[in-house]
Formats: sequence, structure tokens, C-alpha cells
Amino acid sequence: MTDPRVVSLAPSTTATLSSMGAAETLVGVTHHCDPPEDAGSAHGSDPVAVGGWLDPSLERVAELSPDVVCTSDGLQADLAEECRARGFDVDHREPATLDDVIETFAARGAAIGRPNAGADLAADARRRLDHVADAVMGRDRPTVYCEEWSDPPMAAGNWVPDAVRVAGGRYPFVAAGERSRAIDGRVVESAAPDHAVLHVCGHGTRTDPATITDRGWAIDPSVHVVDDSLLNQPSPALLDGIERLAELFHPDIDL
Repeated sequence: MTDPRVVSLAPSTTATLSSMGAAETLVGVTHHCDPPEDAGSAHGSDPVAVGGWLDPSLERVAELSPDVVCTSDGLQADLAEECRARGFDVDHREPATLDDVIETFAARGAAIGRPNAGADLAADARRRLDHVADAVMGRDRPTVYCEEWSDPPMAAGNWVPDAVRVAGGRYPFVAAGERSRAIDGRVVESAAPDHAVLHVCGHGTRTDPATITDRGWAIDPSVHVVDDSLLNQPSPALLDGIERLAELFHPDIDL
């Protein structure tokens, strides 16, 4: 079977395809993607950067003659529809929970003609989650506050509440599957978090812990700065993020 020509308009999709060993199918990516060295090799050239995550050039996408265009998240829903209107075969996913994220791994594999690779990646993710859950079983669960944005402060939603739960914490701020939302300091104070995790979107690890400690909230948590790609991106990097959280909440566990 001929390798498909895939354009990924979402960094999470690029990371997912790379993790399942399908980066060679990529002919187009965004400026925000980080494809591996072998990306595009099935088609004899490096993938072309077609623009930003929310504002790619669909003219450049068309020039690449893609078999599949991959989009992700509700913020790309309109973009996905525009791609369909131009005649592209679009695989659009909007994962909201941790289970959704893992199911997306399998779905992406199927969409690009690599169903076994996608299924294997999903199965490996579930094994890793089970391993973390077993390691923290029976331990006291600390209360955790996770902040995805700091101006204004926004408590993380989507799959992050699930990630905290699997990692052995308690997250009373946003229900799993709900969007991240602005939060009042008094709500955080009433929960008295033991840990505060800063994973500010687009900042990597370039966030000062004083963002929390100097805010004037009457809380005294252990503050951790975590690379935002480990918690904000619905890709296999999220598994690394969950393992990192487990080690922060329970330093003596053996993963």
C-alpha cells in the first residue's frame, strides 16, 4: 500500500504520528510542530511548514496534495470545516478527557492507514496509566491546583483533572472534560492545595513559581513548574506528564 500524504495542522497530531512511527507520512506541518528527523521520508522530502496552528495557508496545503488533513480541538473546528469545503479528506478530533485522548491515538492510526500502529500506541498508553495507578494505590491523595494560564488565573480542565487523579492527587477545581476556566482565589484558598502545578500554555518551563507565591492568595502549596507540552497537549507526551505528576505528589514511588 502506498504511504498516504498527511498534513498535520495540530502539534498534538504531529507528536502522535511520530510516536506511532508514522512521521514519514507527513508532507505538511505547522510552525508549532516538532517533527522528528525522519518526517516526510516516505515522500522524499522534509514536511513543509504551512503556517500557524490557527492560521495555516490552505493554498500551501492544497499544493501538497494531501490524502488526509488532521486537525484537533474545538478551536480548529471551523478550520476543519473550511478544509472539507476545499475538498480535503479531514480527520478532526476534539478529545476532552484522558480516555478521549487515548482513543484518539487509535483513531489517528486508522485515519492514515496505520490501524495497528495506532492501536498499539493506545494500548501502550493504557499500560503506562495502569502502572502509575498501581504505584499510587492506597496512598493519601494530596489536593492539587493546576494552572494553565495566569492572567487571569485559569484552573486547568479537559484531561488534566483525569491526569491528577491517575497520578494520585485530588483535583476539586474543574470536572474532567470541562474546559479550563478563570478561578477566584477564594475558591483556591478554600481548597487549601498541597501542590500547585504551573503549566502555562506556550511557556514551556519559563514560568516563575512566584506567579503563585506572590499572588497574595492565602495558600502554602509546594509549587512545581511543568513543561506545558506535558499536560496541555493531547498526545503521548501527556503520559510523560502524568508520570511526572505522580513523582511530584509521591516522591518515594518507583516508576
